[in-house]
Amino acid sequence: MSSVCLISPLTATNQNLIEAYQSDYGILYQGDCLKFLNALPDTCVDLAFADPPFNLGKDYGKGVNDQMKSEEYLEWSKQWLSESIRVLKPGGSLFIFNLPKWCIEYGAYLNQKGMLFRHWIACRMPKAFPRGKRMSPAHYGLLYYTKGEPTVFNKVYTPIQVCRHCGGEIRDYGGHRKKLNPQGINLMDIWDTPEDVWEDASGDRTEETFWTELEEMWSDIPPVRHRQYKTRGANELAPIMLERIIAMASNPGQIVIDPFGGSGTTFYAAEKLHRYWLGTEIGDVEPAVKRLKDLALGKVEEWESARGKKKAKILHNDSKQLDLFS
Repeated sequence: MSSVCLISPLTATNQNLIEAYQSDYGILYQGDCLKFLNALPDTCVDLAFADPPFNLGKDYGKGVNDQMKSEEYLEWSKQWLSESIRVLKPGGSLFIFNLPKWCIEYGAYLNQKGMLFRHWIACRMPKAFPRGKRMSPAHYGLLYYTKGEPTVFNKVYTPIQVCRHCGGEIRDYGGHRKKLNPQGINLMDIWDTPEDVWEDASGDRTEETFWTELEEMWSDIPPVRHRQYKTRGANELAPIMLERIIAMASNPGQIVIDPFGGSGTTFYAAEKLHRYWLGTEIGDVEPAVKRLKDLALGKVEEWESARGKKKAKILHNDSKQLDLFS
């Protein structure tokens, strides 16, 4: 079933959801997250991603209270978490991006609701400053839960990290580091490295790129800056993170939702990877609409598969260029 069919026009009207953008793959609404989730039928989506306000007292604009008491914030969070569980299909995946202090609370609630814990993914947060009598924060939490055993889990690979000065590998690969060539891994070293390391030397490239299976520490995700007045363009999530999540936990043709649409990164990544999608944003939807329109015109933000390097690229109606992970 296409995500476009999940919410009827009458239901959208009754829930005060205003259609802001529609494509062959999905619909973006402007409206409240709980009303959006309430409008969805039971067990209808394969993947849900949520990046809610962090309750840091930021100004998101009309309709968003980011300065609740902790008890109020958690009670509100439990409402959208419960609804997210309801709409997930058996085996569906739920990802939640937030500060560790809230991820702990979310995890406790999801455990009580019978969700299956998969991973706490640490998204490194560089250049943060210590606060009072606390250590300097170093990561955001990305919780990964499933509704029972996952129906989809695709292996996703990332490039092996190298020293920016000498070009050498900077990890020990589970104790195998001494077996590696000090000048870097080459084809003769493959037999002495872990089985999850593989090589890619395609096209006209003159150097091999070595890849390894994805781990729970993601150090290549550009940081989200917390400014007092949130502007979606300046605070959007990196497409590489959502592409990675969607590639790992869904297949082409499946349905992805995001009840906190923001600048549309989830929808952008889902559309790019040929997943159906549905979501809402209570605030300004224009940044998300613009990104989706740009993508429809063939102008995409190309992220080099986890290297965090962003550049614009004009596609020439080649579907293979869009389908990076499927």
